[in-house]
Amino acid sequence: MRRVYLDNNATTPVLPEVLEAMRPYFGERFGNASSIHHHGQETRAAVERARESVAALLGCRPAEVVFTSGGTEGDNLAIFGLVRPGDHVISSTIEHHAVLNSCKHLQEKGIDVTYVPVDGRGLVDPDDVRRALRPNTQLVTIMMANNETGVLQPIEEIGKICAEADVYFHTDAVQAASKVPIRVKQIGCDLLSISGHKFHAPQGVGALFVRKGTTLEPRFFGGSHERSRRAGTENVPGIVGLGKAAELALKGFETREDREIAALRDRLEAAILHRVEAAEVNGKGAPRVPNTSNIYFDYIEGEPLIISLDLKGLAVSTGAACSSGAIEPSHVLTAMGLRPDRARASIRFSLGKQNTGDDVDFAIELVPASVARLRELSPLYNKNATQAV
Repeated sequence: MRRVYLDNNATTPVLPEVLEAMRPYFGERFGNASSIHHHGQETRAAVERARESVAALLGCRPAEVVFTSGGTEGDNLAIFGLVRPGDHVISSTIEHHAVLNSCKHLQEKGIDVTYVPVDGRGLVDPDDVRRALRPNTQLVTIMMANNETGVLQPIEEIGKICAEADVYFHTDAVQAASKVPIRVKQIGCDLLSISGHKFHAPQGVGALFVRKGTTLEPRFFGGSHERSRRAGTENVPGIVGLGKAAELALKGFETREDREIAALRDRLEAAILHRVEAAEVNGKGAPRVPNTSNIYFDYIEGEPLIISLDLKGLAVSTGAACSSGAIEPSHVLTAMGLRPDRARASIRFSLGKQNTGDDVDFAIELVPASVARLRELSPLYNKNATQAV
């Protein structure tokens, strides 16, 4: 059976070039990067080369890059490394659970958190952030790109507001890295999280940009790794893979690979909406990363559609992989004002570097037919069709 993977916001396949770069560090180049002998210095050099590559992707100094295990750890280090009792934090209603659950934990410890809303397109209003500021506001954490809808937030405007108020600004850029150019100086953030497996590096490695002069309390205690910001022996193969993926992402921007992916995404959307009635794009009209489309299909449930498509060889999702199996509708879509039934009827399609026009054609053929079959079984759809006649 042919299988097509369109769930790249959940995770991406490791590119052959990335795997090849990592391969020596599983075998002959096995040294501990903290050792001073040849074996250790060999791997130390590889870690620092990767740091330079990640810094180039983010537009920062290599010394401002802290390697982590991924986006969740980066978000946690940014939040818990800065916030203390008596502080106030501002976030949004559509953040990834790595941020939302961190903020919830802060609240359980007695720290005030304000969650600014989004409009029907899924966008935060920077003025809401400004109005939420207090004298004791320590941190604003607003994501760069939403993992479910792909909507890009106005983080440069938010960064200016934070700078004017002398408040730390963190952005979760896990779903933005490699999809849109990132320049931390232009954004004006103090901290920024990325995760390798979202852009064709391996799972289990990521990075946190920490602006020079920003003092974080570490979450791990042990050695003085990562300039005493993240203790623990470095994951050298993963870090090397992250560095190579960062290099490939920069080359992708040079060749306008993002435009090619956006064209595939737009063709997928247009064809599905043309063939399926009572369907629409969530986040329509807002700026989005080029690879992501989130579409609701009225009168059906999303999970049966995902299962139906998977049985025919197409992998898509209802949203965040870490929320798979959740009974409640997406907090992102309900925050945008979608009815619970429409939120549960929404499907996310997310493309990667490996996807082709043939993959999109495969999805265009399968999705309308699968939606039609599920609607035939839907009493609500049949009732609506009868009333229309």
